[in-house]
Amino acid sequence: MIITFWVALFLIFYTFFGYGILLYILIKIKRLINPPKKRLYTFEELPSCTIIVAAYNEADFIAEKIRNTLALNYPEGKLKLIFVTDGSTDSTPEIVSRYPEIKLLHSPARLGKISAVHRSMLEVETELVVFTDANTFLNVDALVLMCRHYADPTVGAVAGEKRVMIEESADATAGEGFYWKYESKLKAWDSELYSVVGAAGELFSVRKDQYEPVPSNSVLDDFMISMKIAEKGFVIVYEPEAFAQESSSANVGEELKRKIRIAAGGMQSIIWLKSLLNPFKFPVLSFQYISHRVLRWTITPFLMILAFLLNIFIVLKAADFIYNFILIAQVLFYFSAYLGKILEAKKVRIKLLFIPYYFCMMNYAVFAGLIRYFKGNQSVIWEKAMRK
Repeated sequence: MIITFWVALFLIFYTFFGYGILLYILIKIKRLINPPKKRLYTFEELPSCTIIVAAYNEADFIAEKIRNTLALNYPEGKLKLIFVTDGSTDSTPEIVSRYPEIKLLHSPARLGKISAVHRSMLEVETELVVFTDANTFLNVDALVLMCRHYADPTVGAVAGEKRVMIEESADATAGEGFYWKYESKLKAWDSELYSVVGAAGELFSVRKDQYEPVPSNSVLDDFMISMKIAEKGFVIVYEPEAFAQESSSANVGEELKRKIRIAAGGMQSIIWLKSLLNPFKFPVLSFQYISHRVLRWTITPFLMILAFLLNIFIVLKAADFIYNFILIAQVLFYFSAYLGKILEAKKVRIKLLFIPYYFCMMNYAVFAGLIRYFKGNQSVIWEKAMRK
């Protein structure tokens, strides 16, 4: 029982903190042995590129998204724009049609984002493709900063950074901003060590000739698209200076809805990308994938419960300072999360308590996501989470 407790505690620590520490150490060693040298395109050398924006009923945001997209910096004549509005029943297609610079694809059938993306990819004739969400806004040099990395022939995809705007009237979604800052640092280190473990749909790019259509029932289509490229032996570079900015979830309920979907998609991706679990075939990528994604999406939330229960049994069986201390620390942490939940409902601004609350909410989402996935209840067509 004691050995199981310490193994569980170690894996929990490793998943959320230990991997970051180990990654930092490995990066320091790599920099000493082999200082980083990047091959980058100059502005004039940048390849041709197409931006694809899949939009479903985004009338509130689409005009601003179009203005943002048209303002992006890229060599003249090398950038194409495709907006696909399949299934939209509001004025989104009509708004897009006002701009002759944009190729509009619209079908009344709503088959899900990935089906819309596959359809739009048939229209792409450029060397590179950039995907970005309709409700996110890019910095003016985002395309230049991302596409310059393709001077290196080993680069198959480039992931931009997601930045969450947190308002002063913070609720538990303040934890979302903290989480993404930590995730961004891990991604930067992952990229420097070898490769980012997947890209987020807010902003990423791929080589057109390496794009592989993923199944139409893919939940995390952006993750699957990028990891299928990594499976071919290419690396995914992280470019933190190219960012997509979006507002935080409207409330904790909306954020939880999004996290549950991600957890269900995570389990699906692990099953479909099982070849990446082979460290003999993918020694570094497999290490990164298991450490950064697989543990979070599978056993770690269960280990948190196991460690808490075992800690109670050990203390009841034989009082010992170290086990008493760990149990008290766990109780205080979960009590802080509970207080964060109560204060969030009352809109009291104590952000420090919202971090443990958000952490516990994320791990609960894994439970709910796994149940949803194995019951077959996660549809590829999903209700959008409301944002502030």
